[in-house]
Amino acid sequence: MAWFLGLGIAGLVLLVLALVLDGVLEGVLDGVGGGLDGFLSLPVIAGFVSALGFAGAITMGVTGTGAGVATGAGTVAGGVVAWLTGRFSRALMRDEAAVPRGDDLTGSPGRVVTAIPAGGYGEVLLRLAGQPVKYAAKASAPVPRGAEVWVESVLSPTSVAVRPVER
Repeated sequence: MAWFLGLGIAGLVLLVLALVLDGVLEGVLDGVGGGLDGFLSLPVIAGFVSALGFAGAITMGVTGTGAGVATGAGTVAGGVVAWLTGRFSRALMRDEAAVPRGDDLTGSPGRVVTAIPAGGYGEVLLRLAGQPVKYAAKASAPVPRGAEVWVESVLSPTSVAVRPVER
């Protein structure tokens, strides 16, 4: 049973090292099997080894069976944990997350921080993904500092066209 507990602890230590060193170990091991990208990553290996060890120790302790049965149960548990870790890692790494884009500003409210002259540029404070962001702003009529505005369109990555809010 001590061997299985040792494997479980070694898997946890490997997982902690993979998280703390964040890619340094994977950079060192780039030449191994085409790199450790995808399903063969350090968190997946660490999860497999840890689950194999702990499931094997639990199987031996609870059922009183030999090392062969405990190894089989640990391998099955390790395979499940490795598969789940790989799927979870891929889900976290996907680029399909809701990343805010400049076009998302159209129709959003903001406040003027630097007065906007007619036909010229001033500055507005807008919220993009909950974060305050300052943009250059252009309006067809003068807008005083502190006025509430709506974004009509995005002119560039750093400037917007606004109109004052009428109440």
